[in-house]
Amino acid sequence: MRNVKYTDSITFRCLEHLRETSLDISLIHAGREHCKPLHVCSETKEEYVIHFVFSGKGFYSVNGTTYPVSEGQMFIIYPGKPVTYGSDAVDPWHYAWIGFNGIRADAILRQCGFSPKKLILPSPLQPEAIMDCINSILDCKSLTFADDLRREAWMLMLFSRLINSYEKRRHKNSPDTHNYNSNVYVELAIEHIKYYYKDGINVSDIAEHIGISRAYLNHAFQKELGMSIQKFLIDFRMHKAASLIAGTTDSIKEISKSVGYEDQLSFSKAFKKKFEMSPKNYRAYQAKSVYYTEKQFSDNEEDFA
Repeated sequence: MRNVKYTDSITFRCLEHLRETSLDISLIHAGREHCKPLHVCSETKEEYVIHFVFSGKGFYSVNGTTYPVSEGQMFIIYPGKPVTYGSDAVDPWHYAWIGFNGIRADAILRQCGFSPKKLILPSPLQPEAIMDCINSILDCKSLTFADDLRREAWMLMLFSRLINSYEKRRHKNSPDTHNYNSNVYVELAIEHIKYYYKDGINVSDIAEHIGISRAYLNHAFQKELGMSIQKFLIDFRMHKAASLIAGTTDSIKEISKSVGYEDQLSFSKAFKKKFEMSPKNYRAYQAKSVYYTEKQFSDNEEDFA
């Protein structure tokens, strides 16, 4: 990895080459610049980058198409896509940017309104709100664990502000419609389940988190996966529990709590319905299967000895 670099001048301030600290979402670089006329960048990024244009104008070229970009807009660069972007000859832009990676990147971008077909959007935030987050990131320039956390906190704050403002504008313009395809809501629900299934969440909690009705969320699951969201949630918990039962010595009570069940009896009933045996019998069955597999392997080794 290249050494972390911090630059601070009148026209350019940037913190770059940061180490990735999380698979979830990780800051790679951030900065702001008053560009000179015809300042052009041609590159293929390894990370996602959002640029926020505060003043002036320029262009953004990707996939053989060139788009004009001006004050009050933002544009996304996807990793692995060759792009060219540059400032205007007469009215060069002043912009800020944030580069990031992680398994939640696509979901965050969709919630901001971006997609591979929507690369340029009006910024839902005032420049001051964006610069507040960017400058706070740049102020945390020490290579310490504390500053790692502060930088990522301000990055998440920026995303939350973008998403919140975008959602408000979207619901104001079309309060009775769903602007995303059903598969997007299913992906968001599954992502939420993966992170919070341990906390005893229910279908209503998931629907409220996404911002749609329970009925529509269930409709989306039926359409995309052929099952109710309730069944998906139970199945997800049962498979997690089965893995723990087979792979750990934790008690059934501990495992039931770790997958979101406070009542061990309810957990055992759900587990038996799914796997047609009780958690205790499942553990014994898995232990027996491992024993015979290991014994067979040992016998085969002796045959070849």
